[in-house]
Amino acid sequence: MPHALSTESGWPGVPLRVNDGPLEQPEVGQLRPTTLDTPIDEVQRRFKTDGYVFLKGLLPREDVLKAREEYFKLLAPSGVLAPGSQPVQGIFDANQDKLDFPGIGAGSQSANGRPIGPHPDVAEKFVDLAMQAHGEEWYKETFCKHRDLYDYIAKMTGWGPNTFGIKRTLLRNNTPGNKAIGVHYDQIFLRHGEDTSVTAWIPVGDVKVNGGGLIYLENGHTLGAEIEQQFTEKAKASGMSDEEAKNAFNQNMMSGAMLSDGPAEFGKTHGRRWLVTDYEAGDVVLHTAYTVSVVRGTNS
Repeated sequence: MPHALSTESGWPGVPLRVNDGPLEQPEVGQLRPTTLDTPIDEVQRRFKTDGYVFLKGLLPREDVLKAREEYFKLLAPSGVLAPGSQPVQGIFDANQDKLDFPGIGAGSQSANGRPIGPHPDVAEKFVDLAMQAHGEEWYKETFCKHRDLYDYIAKMTGWGPNTFGIKRTLLRNNTPGNKAIGVHYDQIFLRHGEDTSVTAWIPVGDVKVNGGGLIYLENGHTLGAEIEQQFTEKAKASGMSDEEAKNAFNQNMMSGAMLSDGPAEFGKTHGRRWLVTDYEAGDVVLHTAYTVSVVRGTNS
């Protein structure tokens, strides 16, 4: 998203914007980091209390950067990368129409739910390649099956060898100035399963605070659980079947199954700050099924 003009908003010294405008200083807090030497009982306490743990350097940096390089090599034929830049840099070609490179789940969509742009042939190629990335071995091995990630979650949850990864995962992308993913919590999309799942959000490279990383609503996991209960009660009252109620796109949800398109207004309405931070390749955030989050738009 474009930089806000005011220097009074956002992270100290860094203006921050979301889909519906700037985040002012009182509306922003810091995501609490957790180091790998933190005792596991303290990690468990933080996960329960905060709804997340922001783990510094859980994955080897070189593994993440190699996967990043492979990702942008795959996307390169779409024309998304700046000429002369290296794939691992992931630099957007500013001469391109940004609307032809929509974020999956965030851009304008056709009737079949696929993101579209003003030049359909360009957008279609970009979206096809972005979707293809979900099935690539470098993606699955680095982010879905990485032993360091598996072992840490198995230990933190106490699940041990009973820890299993969900087969369907999401590799999100966003280009400068485009609309970002709206306010949500993951149980909206996982209602056919238990609410005990743990989400691992992994930045694919270094992400500055104004660079489009995930931001979390302070104590959003308690709010998410309350909202889910309200949705369940509405569904029952409206006569929905269990199957209909579990659908993330049922009549009680807004378009796209998001809670809101506007994070700034959502935070104000519920009296909670958005927690932000700089991310480095190798960092991982683990959060609950009800933790409320949103992907900020990227400035560059």
